Amino acid sequence: MPGNSAARTATLMFLINGEHRDSLPATDRGLQYGDGLFETVAVIAGRPQHWQAHLKRLEAGCARLGIPFPGSTMLDDEFSRMPQSTGRWVLKIIVTRGSGGRGYRPPMPAQPTRVLCRYPWPDYPDDLADQGVRTRVCTTRLGFNPALAGVKHLNRLEQVMARREWDDAGIAEGLMCDAEGRLISGTMSNLFLVTRGRVGTPILTHAGVAGVMREQVIDACRQLNLPVDIGACGEPDLKRADEVFLTNSLIGIWPVIEIVGTGGGTMQPGPVTRALRTHMQELGALPQHG
Repeated sequence: MPGNSAARTATLMFLINGEHRDSLPATDRGLQYGDGLFETVAVIAGRPQHWQAHLKRLEAGCARLGIPFPGSTMLDDEFSRMPQSTGRWVLKIIVTRGSGGRGYRPPMPAQPTRVLCRYPWPDYPDDLADQGVRTRVCTTRLGFNPALAGVKHLNRLEQVMARREWDDAGIAEGLMCDAEGRLISGTMSNLFLVTRGRVGTPILTHAGVAGVMREQVIDACRQLNLPVDIGACGEPDLKRADEVFLTNSLIGIWPVIEIVGTGGGTMQPGPVTRALRTHMQELGALPQHG
């Protein structure tokens, strides 16, 4: 249900290294090589949700890639300079290694580029969190790469290729496996399975992104004394699962009601998923809907 395009475009804003502009040098390594990271943050009534968790992950990702972290104080200040509102919007933070010459060798010392982007809230129907979503399993596979596993780096070509596989508005997300057929995540989300009261989520030591909302859900499971298994799982586990749900910082928790093409039939949002959503809503840990 697309909104007013003129109104949505008017809400766009960019800060690049603290300046109001919307372009980068062609020499920036984020463009040349995908040499950088990003965070996607839900902003509700002027408050960035899970802000410290996002900054912590961004700092850890910078350390993994050897990119100087801009610092929480600078990002706090630049966020405060973005236009605020009483509604919902999306903050995307991008940190690249900055500009450099041709070739893979990183410039020393690096002079990172930081970009803050203000985007309108996505047009997800709010009732998806209650009624659930249909998904499919993608044929595009995620590569085996322990050096980058878990990091939200800028190279998302695997997800782009997977998202090209369907154009059915009734399918909200695609599930992705690694090269050996192990389930890892959705194209934009983390995956959870509930089987006989136990909550499982794929281990992300070889592929995938360790989402901030994923960590919030794992913590919530422990607070509710729900057993949590972090390990390998495959498509057969989808068929055995009593409940399946997806998470990210903007959707919160989406129950899965069908995985098209697996022969597993349909399911309903289950009691464990509902209990987690209720608990996290009470804690203010989910983006508000409606």
